[in-house]
Amino acid sequence: MAVSPLVSQAQGADENNTADVRLSVRMGLWTIALMTPAVLLVFLLTEHIAAALGQPARLAELAGPYVVALAPGWAFAMGTLVLRNFLAAIGETRAPLVIVLCTTLANAGLNWLLIYGNAGFPRLELVGAGIASSIVNLLGFCALVLFIRSDARARRFALFHEVMKPDWPRLREVVRLGWPIGVAIAFEGMLFNACVFLMGRIGIDEVAAYQVALNVASIAFMAPLGLSMAGGVRVGLAAGARDAHRVRRAAILTIGLSIAAIMLVAIPVMAFPEVVAGFYLDRAAAENGRVIGLVSQFLVIAAAFMLFDATQVAAAQALRGLKDVRWPMIITGVAYWAVGFPVAAYLGLGSPLGAVGIWWGLLLGLFAAAAMLATRLYLLTRPARLTDYQP
Repeated sequence: MAVSPLVSQAQGADENNTADVRLSVRMGLWTIALMTPAVLLVFLLTEHIAAALGQPARLAELAGPYVVALAPGWAFAMGTLVLRNFLAAIGETRAPLVIVLCTTLANAGLNWLLIYGNAGFPRLELVGAGIASSIVNLLGFCALVLFIRSDARARRFALFHEVMKPDWPRLREVVRLGWPIGVAIAFEGMLFNACVFLMGRIGIDEVAAYQVALNVASIAFMAPLGLSMAGGVRVGLAAGARDAHRVRRAAILTIGLSIAAIMLVAIPVMAFPEVVAGFYLDRAAAENGRVIGLVSQFLVIAAAFMLFDATQVAAAQALRGLKDVRWPMIITGVAYWAVGFPVAAYLGLGSPLGAVGIWWGLLLGLFAAAAMLATRLYLLTRPARLTDYQP
């Protein structure tokens, strides 16, 4: 994620400085390569970690092999993010979209073959899903490499020239800027994953309903995420050019557009939660009745927290465009782990609200993050600072 502000600010300062951009992207890929062994070790311990966290034995047994099957594709998935952030920073977004659409279709096809054992393939179930994802991550990375080598706008940066040659000062800069971003993202991702474990302590139906509602919220989140990433690039370009008015305008528009985009989903979800639940589960099947009821309750709260989710991601991306990463990391840690998770754990496991209480904890955590990140962004771009602006 550090690649985007590094590239956008370099391009804002001098669009002909391709060498600086190349160094940032190359060292972003190096960082992933250096991280991979440690990450794979954690993947191998998934079953033991899930069991140690009190999950049902059957869930832990299923999770372990599935995550191991996902592991080979991890580095390629992260490499794809580096290349997509580079392309976004230079204004090339259509080709990555086409590649994502194609790999999504390929993933669906491979799932059909490997999960269910169709067309003569072995029935591998969850392991098959993991293998399919690993294959698709590899294909997506290779497709982006081929596009970058053939596209006129991207080719001029010669990204893969001397790709094996390290540049230690730039690697340190990528790590210095990237680790707080990574920790901030982990704080948020771990919150939602930790709530899976809270749900698992209540019941399997609650886990199923949580995953459905979270999937709806995640789909809705894609529009503000894309807009906020574009906004972060615009902020970075303006910061590199030392144009304070453009910085502020881009930040305000990013937040406004992100909120508007997510409301297009949030309002129908809040109004018709049972209809949305029916997209995932057969409402006519009696065994799905309890899960559908839980999904409907969860979705009403999820629709409400979408507003704060859009605000926090837009503010966070704008701050990254300014290379402001330490305070956002602290803010997300406080919001999600000093506010959101304790409230979710107490309401979910220690109050009559049960599983619904966990969603109220998520709502409160996202509200805290949105309020504090937006305040931080305002303080860095307020009119009083525009005359002496320094990115």
